[in-house]
Parts: sequence; C-alpha cells; structure tokens
Amino acid sequence: MFESDRTPAPSVRADSGARESYDERHNKILAAATEVFAQVGYEKASMRSVAKAAGVSLAGLYHYFDGKEKILFLIQFRAFTALLNSLREKLHGVEQPIDQLRAMVRSHVDYFAANMAALKTCSHELDSLSGAAQEETRRVRRAYYDLTRAIVDRILDEHAPQISLDRHAATMSLFGTLNWLYRWYDPRRDRSPTALAHQIAEQFLNGVLHPCLGQDIGEGNGTRAPDTETSKSS
Repeated sequence: MFESDRTPAPSVRADSGARESYDERHNKILAAATEVFAQVGYEKASMRSVAKAAGVSLAGLYHYFDGKEKILFLIQFRAFTALLNSLREKLHGVEQPIDQLRAMVRSHVDYFAANMAALKTCSHELDSLSGAAQEETRRVRRAYYDLTRAIVDRILDEHAPQISLDRHAATMSLFGTLNWLYRWYDPRRDRSPTALAHQIAEQFLNGVLHPCLGQDIGEGNGTRAPDTETSKSS
C-alpha cells in the first residue's frame, strides 16, 4: 500500500546534513514533476522529462521514485493533506459557521495561489491513480469534503432552514469554483488571494442564503453520500 511519503533514504545518508540533502532533492524532484505534469499532463509526461526538469539523471530519478505513479501519488497526497490540515488549523476557535466558511475559502485560495501547478495537476489527474494509491488519496479528499460539507450544513441549518437545497450540489459547486482558479487566476497580476477569497465566499453565501424567490432550487437536503464520480473535492 502507498504511504504518505516514506521513501527510505539509503543508509549511507544517516547523518543529519546528508538527510537534509536527500530530502531537499526529493522535494525538488516533486516540484519539477508537478510543473511537468501541469504543462503536458500525466500521460504524456515521461520519467526522462521529469529527470530533465529536475536536473537529475534518469538513474538518479529512479533512486528516489520507482515510477510516475508514486510521484503523482505524493503530489496529490501532499496537496490534499495540506489542505485538510490547514483547514483544521484555521477552524480552531472559530465558532460561527459563516466565519468557518470564509476561513475554508481563504485557506484553499491561499494554498493554491502559492501552488498553482499542484492545483492544475490535482484537478486534471484525479482519475490517473489506481489501487492503494487512489484509495489513500480518496480518503484524504473525502475527509476534506466532509469537513467542508459540515460547514455548509451548519450555515443552512442556522440561517436558512426553510430552504430546500441540494447540499451536496452546493458544496461541490464551491469546490468547482475554487478548483477552476488555475484557468484564469494569476496572483502576480490579479487581485490578492485574500481579496479573491473574500469575494468567492460572499458570492457563495449570498447564493445559498438568498436564492431567487419563486424558483424551484432543488428537492430535499441532499443528504446522500457523494458518489465516486462527483465527490472529487480537489
């Protein structure tokens, strides 16, 4: 089974200085691979192209990773785990669900504004993993979805219990907005991540709390569990 990031270092690298060097090279390769996958796609990328981008030999690359799938797994697992841990941290001490939603959006935007290639790779390659690697990333994605969905549920329960809204669809529409940023958002040119996160959060809140009067906006509370195809939160 794939594990989060436990590629063992050779025994000759036991001292702390060498260990740091190994970890730095490991992370450099992952960063280069993320850029390559984002540019050409996982299927078209080769281990040779990753090695070239990372500035290592092909043999050197295989010293760190036994294949492309392990690289893609670590890119996705690290990204989703970082999002989940960041959200948990940001929610600490935040009691009001509307404030929790704003914290979630801000955390998501901040992370991917600094890691846009990872956002594109994760969005495009969710179905490229298989077996244990797919299951492990799905577990983290589902935990992130569940945490966000619970926030949406609390908002509607407290502020708009009378609204019949598909809550799964509402949650996934929020993720859709956030995960499409790589197509148009450039934090170097456009408004700041903080300002963008504020606008996205307010648009979402106004949409779910103030739907157009007289229009059918769905049936029930959408309490079913997300299926495999629709629960791709990030």
